[in-house]
Amino acid sequence: MHTQHRRQPGRLSRPVGFWLKAVTLFALFVAASAPSPLYVVYQHRWGFSPTVLTTIFAVYALALLVALLIVGGLSDHIGRRPALAAALVVEAASMAVFLTANGVGLLLVARILQGLATGAATGAISAGLMDLQPSPTSRLGSLLNSASPAAGLALGALGTGLLVQYAPAPTTLVFVLLIAVFLLLTAAVYFLPEPVTPRPGAWASLRPRIAVPPQVRRTFLATMPCLVATWAISGLYLSLGPSLAVGILHIGSHLVGALVVTTLYSAGTVASLLARNLAPQRVMAVGCVALAVGTALTLLALVGPSTPLFFLGTALAGVGWGTSFLGSFGSLAALAGPTERAKLFASVYVVSYLAFSVPAVVAGLAVPSLGLRATTMWYGAVVIVLALLAVVGAAVRRRAAGPLVAVAPSEELAVAAE
Repeated sequence: MHTQHRRQPGRLSRPVGFWLKAVTLFALFVAASAPSPLYVVYQHRWGFSPTVLTTIFAVYALALLVALLIVGGLSDHIGRRPALAAALVVEAASMAVFLTANGVGLLLVARILQGLATGAATGAISAGLMDLQPSPTSRLGSLLNSASPAAGLALGALGTGLLVQYAPAPTTLVFVLLIAVFLLLTAAVYFLPEPVTPRPGAWASLRPRIAVPPQVRRTFLATMPCLVATWAISGLYLSLGPSLAVGILHIGSHLVGALVVTTLYSAGTVASLLARNLAPQRVMAVGCVALAVGTALTLLALVGPSTPLFFLGTALAGVGWGTSFLGSFGSLAALAGPTERAKLFASVYVVSYLAFSVPAVVAGLAVPSLGLRATTMWYGAVVIVLALLAVVGAAVRRRAAGPLVAVAPSEELAVAAE
């Protein structure tokens, strides 16, 4: 890959291009969580089961994973701008399908298109932020790669909740606004600087490459409970969080229901920013403890039920979500060589996105027979056990090895996409 440092005629400057890519990444994840507060509305309108609801959620994660693995590195060969523009066009199309949806089938199509677009764009943007950051040693690209998705998920749920509660036509207005945003961003891509000179190998880059190097396998297996717990709790909140607010806590406000999702990701964003320079194994261990305790408080709140305790538990679980994911990536990154990281973190994302989607679907299947409260109790109990297993594993590894150097997860995402 060849980078060009001089400003190209008719293009934005590198600093402006850098921040435009960060805004684009943020917008993609705003759109990712925007449908969450609407699931309860759609379910009431069309009368589908919790299983269908969680399936609508899960197909997004699976489509994103497929796109990330197959076309995540395509921008290294055809250029950042073409790859990003194509992804944004598909993203705008997915918003249009949401806008015109009149049943479950179109909701599934919309989420699949959205997952494919987000996965394709994430590779180009993550690498592009590293290309255009102020200096090769700057941490700003990694920071924005890490913080923008979580902040976008938080704001997307909150924004939709506000529109559903206070604006007319709540199931259409949010998607009209997002279509406009993505069309504007697609047009703006033309003016972005292009740091990549097209090179051969585009077709070969579409072959997914996943592997765990031999020296990383024990740590990978020990870290897996943390990854599964972290992404499983995220999947629960994005798919069933608003349903918990309505069905168990008896919160009639769609805005307050959306705040369930916003609280989780806001806390996770702040916590990961504060912990980004700390030793990764310790960060992961502390994060898993916070995740276990926060999840336990959330379950206790559902027994009450107690809305204040539910939000307190959600905030603490969010702290655990952000820091445990950060720490697990750092722990693995320190053990893999530069030529091994792409395949390793492709494996990490396979585990993560499967944990993000599959348990939520299983929960949706269980709700009709067990009920929403009991299903959530079992789901949360599994998350707690996995998080505590990860704490034990981290303690064993700390005694067996010295401190590791922290690596931001977003930086590894950029590597994994190449």
